[in-house]
Amino acid sequence: MNRDDGEPRGSPGRPRAFVLIINPVSGGGKAGGREFVQLCRDRGIESLLVRPGEDIAAVARAAVDGGAEVIGMAGGDGSQATVAAVAAEHDLPYVCIPAGTRNHFAADLGVDRSDIAGALDAFQKGTERRVDLARVNGRVFVNNASMGLYGKLVQSQAYRDAKLRTAIEMLPELIGPETEPFDLRFTGPDGSSFPNAQLLLVSNDPYEIDRPATPRTRGQMDGGLLGVVVVHKGPPLPRWKEWSTPTFRVDSGDPVEVGLDGEAVIMDPPLLFESWPSALRVRVVASRGPQSAVMRARRLHPPLR
Repeated sequence: MNRDDGEPRGSPGRPRAFVLIINPVSGGGKAGGREFVQLCRDRGIESLLVRPGEDIAAVARAAVDGGAEVIGMAGGDGSQATVAAVAAEHDLPYVCIPAGTRNHFAADLGVDRSDIAGALDAFQKGTERRVDLARVNGRVFVNNASMGLYGKLVQSQAYRDAKLRTAIEMLPELIGPETEPFDLRFTGPDGSSFPNAQLLLVSNDPYEIDRPATPRTRGQMDGGLLGVVVVHKGPPLPRWKEWSTPTFRVDSGDPVEVGLDGEAVIMDPPLLFESWPSALRVRVVASRGPQSAVMRARRLHPPLR
């Protein structure tokens, strides 16, 4: 890792109380420049720039072992999940800096995604609350795990180069009656068995996909539940079903391609999903710019209880 070159606090080599891990290439390098590092230094935050191929979890654990009292991540949702998992393990406050491409986790926390510099103020001035995390086979995710057609798309190099964004948005149209289902076996909320699916998404708290004012957002992040959305074959058109559950299991005869917080992974079945309720102590500064979609939605539509 590369540390900033500011004056250290305390003994030489000891991290400051506030530590921010930065993926300098995430989101086109939003947080990797000297100006952003200087903003961290001005706020008494030690910035740790991750080198290509470096283990982000190991960097986070080293920071905690060195005395970090509040830890944050500047990067995309996959990196956020990695550092959030370490923060949750040690019950440390966590700061999400939206320096990735889409920053869905930040949006649902109410962080202003257009103001990554302002998000730094959460280290000292943020309001703290607890939110859920989710795990699949022990691996933490902050947003969702997608399988089936979506998971297949995430595996492709074209998706990772951001050339299939429109295809992702058009998934409902792409799933037609001729589309072959995937070997994804699971049980529905009524005990019925699903032998396959064309698309399966498991989220950290349910998305409010039935409200036009809240596309792809979560009205609350502390419900202690997973959201499950499945699209499966059914005449004459594919059928859509959704429900909530604290745990969920997926079986398959082969390794499963998964889009985990937008990153491509392959996992051996069975896939055991579980909510990790109130696992993460998040610090967030109230948005000073235009309200995020989820904050507007909370004002217009209070979360369902």
